[in-house]
Order: sequence, then C-alpha cells, then structure tokens
Amino acid sequence: MSAPTLILHHYAFSPYAEKVRLALGIKGLDWGSVDVAMMPPRPLLDPLAGGYRRIPVLQVGADIYCDTHAILPALERLAPEPSLYPGLEAPLAEGLTYGLERDLWLAVIGVTVHFAGDLPEAFLRDRKDDYLYVDISQGAMEPDFARNAQRVAAWTAWLAQALSDGRPFLGGERPGVMDLAHYHLLWLMRGGDRAAAVDALLGLGPIHGWIGRVAALGHGRPQETTAEAALAAARAAEPAPVEAVAVPDLIAASPGDAVTVTPDDFARVPVAGRLVAVEAGRIVIRRDDPQAGALHLHFPRAGFTVARR
Repeated sequence: MSAPTLILHHYAFSPYAEKVRLALGIKGLDWGSVDVAMMPPRPLLDPLAGGYRRIPVLQVGADIYCDTHAILPALERLAPEPSLYPGLEAPLAEGLTYGLERDLWLAVIGVTVHFAGDLPEAFLRDRKDDYLYVDISQGAMEPDFARNAQRVAAWTAWLAQALSDGRPFLGGERPGVMDLAHYHLLWLMRGGDRAAAVDALLGLGPIHGWIGRVAALGHGRPQETTAEAALAAARAAEPAPVEAVAVPDLIAASPGDAVTVTPDDFARVPVAGRLVAVEAGRIVIRRDDPQAGALHLHFPRAGFTVARR
C-alpha cells in the first residue's frame, strides 16, 4: 500500500497537533498518522526534519512543513475548500493567532499544571533544558498561578464576548483557524479530568456550545502509517518547485547559500540546508539527506531566524 499524500507526524497529547488534526477535520481530508515520541530521540523523523524538534510536522511527499503557521497555509493551498479562513483574510487570521498563542502559551501551561500536577520527570527535564527553557513543574509554576490565571481569564472573557451574539464560530457560520487557535489552548487546560475545575475558574459555561462544536469537527480520515513508510514516501518523491524570490534585505543570504533556520523562542535547534526562498510568510530551505533524499523544508517567517553558515 502506498503512503498517503498527507502525513502528519504527531503525538496525541500535543495541543498544536490537535490544532492541525481539527484543520484536517474541517477539510475532511484523508491523511497518514505517524505517532512520534513526546521528546527526542526521533530517529526516523530527524532525516525528514533535520533535527527540528517541535511537533507536529506535516509531510507532503518530499515537502516538510514545520510549525502550524506553515502547516495550515499549506493545507489551504492543497485543498482550498472549505476554507480555513472564513470571515477573515488569511494573513490577518495568521497574524492574530500567532500573537495569541505566543502571548498565552506559558500562562496556559501554568494553569494546566496547577490542576494536572507534575508530568513525568524526564519530560519536565527535557522541557526545561532543551525546549521551553523554563521549569514547568507544578512547584516551580505555582507561585505565578494567580498571574497566569488572570492572564488566561482576561483572554477567555474576550472569547466569550466575541461569541455572545450567538454566532456558531468566531468567523460566523463556518469554523476556521481563529476557532482552532483559541480551542487548542483550552483543550490543553481542560484535558483529562480537569474540565470542570478549569471551567469553574475561568467561567467557561457560556462558551460550552462553541467548545462542543469545535470538538465535533473531528480529525478527518486518519490512516495509521509507519515512520518507515513516511521516510520511503519522501525518498520516492521530489520537492514541489518553489519559485526563487528576492530575499528581504533583513536576511544576509541568497538562494543557494548554506543557512540555518532556527526558532527564536522555544526549542532553538538550528536546521541546516540551502536557502530556496524567503517569501512574505514563508522560509524554504533544501536538505539532501542520505536516508530521505532531496527535501524542501518550509517554515513560517514569523518566529524563525535565518543565518548564513
């Protein structure tokens, strides 16, 4: 059996993976599901993603999309209808959701661990040393609980006000990226047996209908796929052509130059390759891997830096 056209490398606990899974549900797509470990090593993903360690990663043949702000626009290009951007232009929706997630992420984790208690020690050590660079154990985060809860509560109050006119989704009648960006943060906090306590803390009763509607979008039609099959699919494919465009003056590199691309906040692991293009919202590099062959890796421009090697 051939590998699916779309392959998502993810794990169940990842809220950002849930954001993409729901986007696949909106579009009703078939996709291959490769389960990966919550933390490295990931020996069969590394040849595809060049050591990039955030999850999820979307694979389309030999094109590898890193970060949800590269993945969701890619899904929109590949399957334009139904759109992920109803009621709001895609650039504005991406900009707003980028700011929302960036601002709230650590506060959301603080509320989550207040109710969830500590995660496994190895996971906490990994997040502190190599990913978030912050100790997210319950003991370390609890002194800031009131501040984190206040920050989250202000956001959920805005969310409730936005939905108070009875609209089914934030963009109107149809779900989209704005719903997913808000929902996956709530999904993390409310997971397990935490929903009642989190709902009481944040007064989420008025938006239970919206929460249920977003959850009901489902995940499309996943098909369990092996990491070996995904690697073989990349090796058998060629990256889609990307027109080389003028590189912004802020980036001291030209197409063909050896560069690294690195997240500028968390999990700052540089990925090496040769620059293909830098567009308004996207960075593309080429990697030639002995296991996976020729690859194009796609990153969002926001939140990533490019440096010559």
